[in-house]
Amino acid sequence: MSSTSSQLPDARLVVTGHTADGTSVFTYDDTPTPFFPFGPAGSSFTTFHASSTVPVSNTAPFPELGSTLPRPPPEGVIFCITDIRAGSRAPMHRTLSIDYTVILSGEIVCILDSGEERTVKAGEFIVQRGTNHAWHNRSEETCRMLAVMVGAEKIVLNGKVFEETVIKKPE
Repeated sequence: MSSTSSQLPDARLVVTGHTADGTSVFTYDDTPTPFFPFGPAGSSFTTFHASSTVPVSNTAPFPELGSTLPRPPPEGVIFCITDIRAGSRAPMHRTLSIDYTVILSGEIVCILDSGEERTVKAGEFIVQRGTNHAWHNRSEETCRMLAVMVGAEKIVLNGKVFEETVIKKPE
């Protein structure tokens, strides 16, 4: 059980594909390297798949996944996990996506810019619809969240356009 991101093991990824004659095969079986944009003590992100368009092609080469914060393009999709260590937080931010998220382990507090909060625990789900939100792990264990992020239109309310916000590395 190796672990570079927390006390949780790094995630194994198994990918399937096809040979030229259409036979189903395994094309990848390994542990992708987590990305630590805020340093080794901060949150980590592991992206498993990304596509710039939907529907995706199941015959295109498997994409190279860079070390960036997971953000889908406007017509794309990303499949990833985030590990947020005990006591850590992610600052208030907005993504231009709809995020289908399941808490795999631990728990996390989702905080909205209205000040409302909800604690979401392992086995529970979040549908994040482009809202301005922050994450705070107030528990004693790492929270692992799995997300499928689908690019979305910008939110326009009463003529005001709500843009994506960028998370900056803490000073």
